[in-house]
Amino acid sequence: MQEVDQLLLHNRAWAAEQLAEDPTVFTRHVDGQKPAFLWIGCSDSRVAPDQFTQAQPGGLFVHRNIANLVQHDDANLMAVIDFAVGTLGVDQLVVCGHYGCGGVKAALDGPPPGPVGDWLAHARHVYDAHAAEIDGIGDAEARHNRLVECNVRDQLLHLARTPTVSRAFAAGRDLKLHGWVYDLRDGLIKPLLELDRDTVLEMVGAPGRVLV
Repeated sequence: MQEVDQLLLHNRAWAAEQLAEDPTVFTRHVDGQKPAFLWIGCSDSRVAPDQFTQAQPGGLFVHRNIANLVQHDDANLMAVIDFAVGTLGVDQLVVCGHYGCGGVKAALDGPPPGPVGDWLAHARHVYDAHAAEIDGIGDAEARHNRLVECNVRDQLLHLARTPTVSRAFAAGRDLKLHGWVYDLRDGLIKPLLELDRDTVLEMVGAPGRVLV
């Protein structure tokens, strides 16, 4: 119960701070949202995009799941993408993984039984596609972190091929798709690759390593 009380106390303190800085802040939120970014990231509790980007409320439209996967049969995510791009007019789309990702590690080691394992079967496909490179890396942590990078690459390609993004590209929308990795050790985002409407998706190779 103490932890719950702390959350509520922190919320009241935060709201008071926001009002002290800008008395109209919450009134503006009621009027609607105009986020600049769609952020697709991992559910990991250590990875809080609003915090480490210092985005203000209303700046990020966020979807998070284990291992930041973009799957076309995920109705929740497809709705998020459609609403962000089609209704909110978001043009900057981010897939952000993170080093030390437990979901990616589980996919590499062999997904566990149950719902988590069923979900991580999608990440296991990423390993299968990049196994020749991953298996050639001697250090276990380095293998894991390289798979994190390859996973971001593959999920960004999945994002580019969603019906919503494909239609936007075909209509001439200047969408930018960013593949990033967040480093828990130093708090920095490491840009990995970027796609746009002129990118030939079939020509996108393995990303350059940003963690060496």
